[in-house]
Order: sequence, then structure tokens, then C-alpha cells
Amino acid sequence: MPSHSLDGVADPSTYRPSPGSIPDAPGVYKFRDATKRVIYVGKAKSLRSRLSSYFADLAGLHPRTRQMVTSAASVEWTVVGTEVEALQLEYNWIKEFDPRFNVRYRDDKTYPVLAVTMNEEFPRLYVYRGPRRKGVRYFGPYAHAWAIRETLDLLLRVFPARTCSAGVFKRHGQIGRPCLLGYIEKCSAPCVGKVSADEHRAIVEDFCDFLAGRTDGMVRRLEKEMAAASDELEFEKAARLRDDLGALRRAMEKQAVVLGDGTDADVVAFAHDELEAAVQVFHVRGGRVRGQRGWVIDKAEEMGIPELVDHYLTQFYGEEVEFAGEDEPASPVPREVLVPELPADADAVTEWLSGLRGSRVQLRVPQRGDKRALAETVQRNASEAFAQHKLRRAGDLTARSAALAELQEHLALETAPLRIECVDISHIAGSDVVASLVVFEDGVARKSEYRRFALREAAEEGDVASIAEVVRRRFSRYLKETANDEPDNPNPGIDPETGRPRKFAYPPNLLVVDGAGPQATAAADVLAELGITDVAVVGLAKRLEEVWLPADPDPVILPRTSDALYLLQRVRDEAHRFAIRYHREKRGKRMQASALDGVPGLGQTRRTALIKHFGSVKKLKQASVDEIAAVPGVGRRTAEAVHTTLAGPQSTTGEGESDS
Repeated sequence: MPSHSLDGVADPSTYRPSPGSIPDAPGVYKFRDATKRVIYVGKAKSLRSRLSSYFADLAGLHPRTRQMVTSAASVEWTVVGTEVEALQLEYNWIKEFDPRFNVRYRDDKTYPVLAVTMNEEFPRLYVYRGPRRKGVRYFGPYAHAWAIRETLDLLLRVFPARTCSAGVFKRHGQIGRPCLLGYIEKCSAPCVGKVSADEHRAIVEDFCDFLAGRTDGMVRRLEKEMAAASDELEFEKAARLRDDLGALRRAMEKQAVVLGDGTDADVVAFAHDELEAAVQVFHVRGGRVRGQRGWVIDKAEEMGIPELVDHYLTQFYGEEVEFAGEDEPASPVPREVLVPELPADADAVTEWLSGLRGSRVQLRVPQRGDKRALAETVQRNASEAFAQHKLRRAGDLTARSAALAELQEHLALETAPLRIECVDISHIAGSDVVASLVVFEDGVARKSEYRRFALREAAEEGDVASIAEVVRRRFSRYLKETANDEPDNPNPGIDPETGRPRKFAYPPNLLVVDGAGPQATAAADVLAELGITDVAVVGLAKRLEEVWLPADPDPVILPRTSDALYLLQRVRDEAHRFAIRYHREKRGKRMQASALDGVPGLGQTRRTALIKHFGSVKKLKQASVDEIAAVPGVGRRTAEAVHTTLAGPQSTTGEGESDS
């Protein structure tokens, strides 16, 4: 990201440690900002040499490094014994603190993958986009979702595993009939007991083995079964096995053989400039390309190819192993990792990767032959992806930087508002009043820190009082949690018991509230009451998109085409979307339960249990007394009362069914 003006930001010389106090030894270091939040983690063979480089002439630093050291207020370090220990500690700290200026190889949510939910009793196969979760196996990514569905369609005749959602699975189990896939034998129909849980899991495991590259044994087994069926004159069975073999071979043809020796390797390549880098990796298993992944990252500091390789290997494989789980039959770390250049600490990285895999890993640069040719192909992919990214994002990066700078100028802030929070209220005629709080950092939504509130005290007093209640609850929690950090917790903002960031540990630079002057003034009054003076407050009115400062009689009018106004609108609209989503969810649950309010002896716990079991009041209404009584905690007498109530006139309004 381009650097901002240094006016009003920290001077690194104010917290620069004396060079003589920094040990000349390997270790890991943390930069913290004024709120004690960790904003950057790094490792070094020599802490003295590495840390001294950050306090050289600011003009000579990498732009993002310059922004980092001027955002920081302190630096600290930990000495370790070996470079392998430094690798592990750096990875752990980056995972624990999620520093804003560190490179993170998070999953690219753009590319679809084939997910297999091994953590369920009846595992499911489905197309998925999003972050990885424990207990789920992933295959891909694929370039297009249709490619996954086409492969699934071919393989389901051989591996008839469940592909339906939990709701569909439960519904067909209740009605006792399988879906269409069950009738055409593309699902083994575990929902109606055609196969047991163990039999269905065996089908899924065979499917995973096939996609993981263990194909030859499966093909040979089917060929033997086909020949045996033919010899025994079971021609229908032989024909079915012949068709299964054809489906397997067509699926195998979609995965080109690139290395004839059956190599298991990841081939990595980079394309980069001063500020960003594109990473591409081909996952080769059994000589076939099983998946391709790519990222574009902001460079945290000056990095050449060796440094990029170092960061990629530690961050990517650390998270892959963590999410693979103990039940994963094969390690996500391959036997070979082919890279364009070796990192400076190649031996330490190799030792660390070997520890993750549990056996020896080779880290090397391919020099000739098929592996060299494949590495060149991956490099072309990286260069093409980087060129496309630059075309697509050039305006966006510039706009984000310009928006933050414009907000600083128009609102007369001391610094650019790198962290913005926005509060929005949602209700219908004063009922089910809820609020949302969304967070943007560096102009990008940080959804993991979104929060939602069910309002109680101020719900009947209007939006201004509701805004005040949310701000008071949010910043009271902030004060409480920061008070807990002193002096025992060495990592402010991090819960010492869980190791995770606390919900309200960090304050924003700018608080935006949905509304005009009264809402902005109410929020500012609460902050003043709590003694918080370093958070700026504005209100954004929907009608004319005016920006209101607390207690000002006139709004600030931002140019309609300005990046600053566009950013505020995006923040406000995201808060509005998140609030409406919570309001609909809360109102839907209330309306579902309201249809059961007249049932004598039915409390909230059993109402919830009934809705959860049947899925909606409509389905509960269709159930028999015996089916209702079968729900745990609901006796025969209560079941008869529920059945009688729902069959009566009061159920015809449809109120409980409107948001089922």
C-alpha cells in the first residue's frame, strides 16, 4: 500500500532501542502500536542487524515498512536457540496476533473446491468456496464450479455418496423415501437406511482415495471384479462394472499426467514488484496435477524471491497441517517442494517442513527435464495472474489510499483513519430492535471482528438512544478489557486463556454512526462520558449523504465523486446489511415461536426443541401426535395440546410460517 504523510504519526526515533541493547543472536520480534496491539512479527538470524535496519533513513525504507514503523510505538524481541525455533515461533505469533502488516496466505475464496465433510456421521460431497475448516477434506481448487460438478457426476455412479444438504437429508429420512439421486443409484441413500453409516463412510473414503491419486489399485480391482462377473455369467453386473471403469477413466483423463515418474510435489512460482507479489502453486500427486492455487499479497517489507519463498513455505504449510487434522491419511506437505530460488535459511526450512510431514522433504530448484518445464509453466501462470491483478486492482489500491487521506483532510483528523467502525440500528416500528457494528481496516472489511447487539434498555426511546446504548456497551467493554491487560498480561488485546484477540480490544480511529447530527452527538457524548478522547465520531445521513460532526449545526459536504464519501458509504451500507440480516433472523425466530404461545404447559425450551426438530411451524402442523411426542422432552399430553392448538383457527393466520 502506498505510504501516507508522516505528519501526526509516530516518530520511530522515539522508541528506537539502543543498538547495544539488542542481542546479536537469532530471534523473533514484534512491533506494537500505541494501543499495544501487535502490528508486525518478523524473525532474524541476527536481531541486532535486522532491527537496526528499521530505524535507518525513513526515505530509504520500503513504503509499507515505512508505514509500519511510523504506525508502531514500541518494539520487543525474544531470543531463540536455532533458526528452526525462530520459524516456529514466528508462525505461532502471526497466527496468534494476526498482525495487520504481515503477509498472510489465507485461502482464496474465489476458487471453488470439492469439500468432503469427514467430521459428519454421513459425510457429504459438495462444491465449496471459503476458508478451510477442521474435519473437512478439500480437493482442488478447480478453475470453475462446473468442472467439479462434471467430475462429481462421473464419479457418483462409482462412489454413490451423499451430496445433499443437512435439511434435505433430514427431510427424506422423515418421509422415508430417497431423493432422485437415490432412485437412479447415484446416491446410496443412507438417509433411509439403505446403507449403514460405516458402509457409507467406506464409499466416501474410496472416493477420497481416488481423488488423492490412488487410482491404479482401484482400476485393477474393478477390472478383476468385471472379469469374475463375466466368467460367472453375471453379465448385468459385468456391464455395470464396465461402465464404472469408463467413468473412472474419463475422470482420470481430466487430470493430465505432467510427471511420468509418479512424483508427489508442489511447484511454486512468484511474480512481483516493489509493493505486491503473485504466488502460484501446482499440487502434483502421483504425477498428475490435482489442484492449482493462487494469491496476490501486499509485501510487508523489501522482499526478493528468496524472502517470498521463506514466507510462503512457513505460513502456507503451517496452516495446511493445522487444518488437515489427525484423521487425514496423507500429509498436505509433499515429498518435494520445487521453488524458483532457495531461501537464505533453506536447511532450517527443510528441517521444519520434514517435521510437519513426519518424513524427509526435499526443497530444491529444478534444473532440467520435465520438472523444469513444469516450473516454467507455473511461472507463466504467476506472471499472467499478476498482470491481470494489476489491471483489475490498480484503481482500487489507489482509491483506498486516497479515500483515507481525504477523510483525514476533510474531517481534520490527526492521522488517516486506518481502522473505521460503523454502527447501524434496525427494527420495524420499534420491535425486535437490533444493532450491528462493522469494522474496516485499511479500507477493507474485517468480517471476523463484526459484532451484533440485541438492544434492551433504549429500544423504546428511538434510534438516538439506541446508538448511545451500542456505543456505551462497545466502549465499556473496551475499557474493561484494556484494564485487564495491566499489568499482568504481556500481550494486550489477547486473552491469555484462549490465545485469541478479545472481542473489543482495539479502538477505531473513526466511529461512523448511521444518522445525522443528533446520532453523532449522542455517540460523542458517550465517549466523553467514558473518558475516551482519541476516537473521532461522524454521522452519515442517508437522505443527502451528508457527513455530520458532533454538535455542529451544519454538515460537512464531501464531493459526490470523492473516494472518501464512497468509502463511508460502503462502510455504512455494510453495517446496514449486517443489521438487517440479524433483525430478520431474530424476528423470524420470534414469529416461529409465537404460533405456539397458546399451548398450555409449553415453555420456551420445548418450543425451541420442537421448531429445531421439525424445521418450521408448517412442518410441525403436518406432524402426527406420535411424531410430536417422539421429540425429547415432549410428553404425550403436551404433544396432544400442540396438535390441537395448531389445528385450531388461530393457526390459519400464517404468522408463524412467514419466515420459516
